Amino acid sequence: MTKRLLSLLFVLAVMAFTSGCATNRATASLMPGADLSKVKTMYVVKLPNDDRGVGELIQTNLSKRGYQVGIGTEKKPAQSTDAIVTYVDKWMWDITMYLLELTITVNDKTDFPLATGNSFHTSLTRLSPPEMVDEVVTNIIKAKSK
Repeated sequence: MTKRLLSLLFVLAVMAFTSGCATNRATASLMPGADLSKVKTMYVVKLPNDDRGVGELIQTNLSKRGYQVGIGTEKKPAQSTDAIVTYVDKWMWDITMYLLELTITVNDKTDFPLATGNSFHTSLTRLSPPEMVDEVVTNIIKAKSK
């Protein structure tokens, strides 16, 4: 009986220490009436403190998908563009720095949001920054208007 109780306590202890550590979430949505098929040119607003190159990763990913994409720190592009892309990256430390959460928003020329996507991966399910960007952009492109 004591062995059985110890075994049960061990299993419960292992579950308590390992649960909740592996979380991942990936979402995207289009605003009602938004049509991303009309978007051909984009401008990524690079965050001033982006020393990890997330803005460039977004630009590269969108370019590979056939969009003409500019990048800069200005909130409005100098040239005409169909959409303005903004992002928020959140980093976390767990032996090494990793990208915990990435949110990308595609806005029209008037700053009205057309689509938004988010990816959240804790340490055990972490993805590399290029993989996080690809996950968010893919989900935005696949999203259906509600």
